[in-house]
Amino acid sequence: MTYLGGPGIWTYRPVIEAIVDIGALEDFPSNTLPGFYDRLTAWLPGLIEHRCSVGRRGGFLMRLRDGTWPGHILEHVALELQTQAGMKTGFGKARMTGEPGVYKVVIRTRDKAVGKQAITSARDLVMAAINDRPFDVAATVARLTEMVDRRCLGPSTASIVDAAAERGIPCIRLNEGNLVQLGHGAAQRRIWTAETDRTSAIAEGISRDKDLTKQLIAAAGVPVPEGRVVESAEDAWDAAGDIGLPVVVKPTDGNHARGVSLNLSTREEVMHAFAAAEAEGSEVLVERCIPGQEHRLLVVGNKVVAAMRGEIIQVKGDGRSSIGALINTHINTDPRRGEEEHLPLETLRHDDPVLQLLLARQGLSIDSVLPVGASAVVQRTGNMSIDVTAQVHPDVAEQVALAARVVGLDIAGIDLVAEDIGQPLAAQGAAVVEVNAGPGLLMHLKPAVGRAQPVGEAIVEHLFPPGNSGRIPIVGLISDGQSALAARLVAALFQLHGWQTALACRDGLFLGRRQLSPHGSIGFEAGESMLINRTVQAAVLETSPRHILTEGLPYDRCQIGVVLSMPGPQGLSDLYITEADQMPGILRTQVDVVLPGGAAVLNADDPEVLALGDYCDGEVILVSCDPDSAAVAEHRADQGRAVLARGTEIVLAEGASELALTQLSPQVLSALTADGPHDVRPPVLAAVAAAWAAGVGPDLIRAGLLHFDEPRDTPTVH
Repeated sequence: MTYLGGPGIWTYRPVIEAIVDIGALEDFPSNTLPGFYDRLTAWLPGLIEHRCSVGRRGGFLMRLRDGTWPGHILEHVALELQTQAGMKTGFGKARMTGEPGVYKVVIRTRDKAVGKQAITSARDLVMAAINDRPFDVAATVARLTEMVDRRCLGPSTASIVDAAAERGIPCIRLNEGNLVQLGHGAAQRRIWTAETDRTSAIAEGISRDKDLTKQLIAAAGVPVPEGRVVESAEDAWDAAGDIGLPVVVKPTDGNHARGVSLNLSTREEVMHAFAAAEAEGSEVLVERCIPGQEHRLLVVGNKVVAAMRGEIIQVKGDGRSSIGALINTHINTDPRRGEEEHLPLETLRHDDPVLQLLLARQGLSIDSVLPVGASAVVQRTGNMSIDVTAQVHPDVAEQVALAARVVGLDIAGIDLVAEDIGQPLAAQGAAVVEVNAGPGLLMHLKPAVGRAQPVGEAIVEHLFPPGNSGRIPIVGLISDGQSALAARLVAALFQLHGWQTALACRDGLFLGRRQLSPHGSIGFEAGESMLINRTVQAAVLETSPRHILTEGLPYDRCQIGVVLSMPGPQGLSDLYITEADQMPGILRTQVDVVLPGGAAVLNADDPEVLALGDYCDGEVILVSCDPDSAAVAEHRADQGRAVLARGTEIVLAEGASELALTQLSPQVLSALTADGPHDVRPPVLAAVAAAWAAGVGPDLIRAGLLHFDEPRDTPTVH
C-alpha cells in the first residue's frame, strides 16, 4: 500500500493506494457468489448510502446485485468502515492495472495508518463474506474508532481546518496532535486547537491565574465577584465571612469546572469544598456567589461569536437503582462526555468530592436509591448545553470582549453568571467569573439545544481576513530528468524580484542563495519542508512522474504549473505504467492543480503537452521555439500570451502585441548551458513565462537572464 500525501492522478486529497490481486476471483463477480450479497449487507447496512457510478442512493448495491468484482467491493467496504469509525471521506476508485486480476484500489483518508488498517480490515471482511465465515464487524469498527480518536484531529481543530479548506486555504498538520499550519511559507498562520500564533504565553499564563485575571479586568471596569485566594480550610471560612454568604470555592488554575462548588452557606460545606478544590493541585479561591445562570461566551478577535447557557443536571429515581447507577446509565452515556480534553463535558466520577458534597447537601450519597419520581441534582456547573448566541445584549458582548482584550487573548472563553444574558450586566448584578485560553469549541458545534455556531469560520476569518488566501506564489515543474535549468532560473528571477525563494529540484535544496542540501530534492518531504518555512515568500518545486505516482505533490494548488515535454513510460513498469498513452494522465496532475488565478506554462511544440491546456483552471501561456507555430497563432488570436524564440531572440507576446525581451548572447548561453541541455531555449522560455505569469516585470526578467548565477555554486549550509 502507498500513501499519497498530496494531489496525484486520483484526486487533490491524500489517499491510500493498494495493489490488490484477486486471483481466481476475477472469474467470479459478486452475483455468482452464493449468499455473498446478503452477508455483506447484513454486516454493513450503511452500504445503501453509497451512490457509486449509478449516482443515487443504493447505487453500489445495484452494482453488487448485478455483478461487480472484489477490488471494487473492497473500495466501498473500506470507505464504509472508515465512516462507521467516525472518519467520513467518500472518495474511492478501483481500476484494473492491465495485469489480469490485479487492481489499484484507492480510498480517501484523513490518516495514513487508519486508511491502511481500513483496507486491511475490508479485505478480511470481504473474504469472510465470500467464504461464509464469521466476522466480528463490531470489534473491527471499535478498533478503527480507537485509531481515529487517537490519531485524527480533535473536533475543535477539525472545525477550523474544515473552515480553512472551504476558503481554499491550504493546511499542513505539523505533529500527531492538533498543531496545524494554515497557509504556506511567510503567509502561514498556526493553530493548536483553539489557540493561535497570536495567543501569547503571557496572556495564557494570566488566564490560568484566576485571581490575577480578576484584578486586571476589574481595573478595566469589568464587573467581577469579590473574593480572594485562601491558604487553608479555616482561611476559606474566614474569607466567606468577610465576603458574605453564600460563596463559591474553586481552584485558581482549573478547567472543565473541576473542583468548583457553588452556593455554599455553612462552615462544613466551605471546609469540604476547600478540600475538593485543593485536590486539583493549585491555589484555592473563595468568591461571592453571583445569583443567576452560568454562561460561556466565545470571543474571537474582539468579537463575541457564540454563547452557551449551562443547565443543572439531575437524575430521576426508579426505586431500584442507586444514584451512581443512574449517573452511569443516564448521564455518562452522553457522547459529549469523556475524559479527553476536546470533549465539552466531563464524565461524572463517583469519587468526585464536589459531587459527594453536592449530594450530601441534599441528604444523599452516591449509593442512595431514589424513590420513583424523586430527583437529585448531580451537577450544578460546567454543563454548557444551550445555545443563546442570538440573545446576547450588546453591553454583555462589549464587556466580555474587553475582558479578553485586557488579558491579551485573541481567542477566549469567557465565563459569566447572569440572570438574563439579554440584559446589561450591571443592572442585574452579573459578573465575569473566568477568562479562559484555548476554549473548547465542541459545545458551540454540537449544542444540546439551539443552533450550532460557525466558530471555525470565525477563527479562520480572524486569522485570514477577506482577500487573504494564506498562499504564496508556488511554481510546480515536471522534471525532464536531465536538467533543473528551468527551475533554477525561475528561482533566480523570483529572488531578483525581492521574494525569498525556496527551490527544491534535482540539483538540491536551496533557500535564496543558500544551498541547504546538495542531494536531489524532488520529493514530497523536501517540498513540504520549504512550505513550512516561515521565511519563504515564494517556492519553486520540481517533481517527476514517479513522484506524482508514489508520493503526490507537496502542495494542494499552485499559481503556476510548467510542463515542457511528455516523457515515456520507461522505468515505471513497477507502478503498472507501461504504455505511452498513460503518461498524459500523470502529467495532467501538474496542470490540474493550477489555481483559477494562475497559469499553466506549456510547450506548444509538443502536441501532447499542448493538449494538457484543456485541464487548466487558469490561464494558459504557451512557449515555442517555432515562431510560425499554428497553435501559438491560434492562441494569440484569442488574446492569449506566449513566449517565443526567434533564433536567439526571446519575445513576449500577448494577442497581437509583442515585446522583444533580449538576445541569448554567447555570454548568456555560456552561463546557462553549464551542465544544462544542449538547447537551452525551451527551459529558458518556460522560466521567462513563469516569471511573467507571476508578475515579474520584463526589465527584471531581462536582468535576470543577463546576470544568471547558478545557486549550485553557493556553499552548502550544514
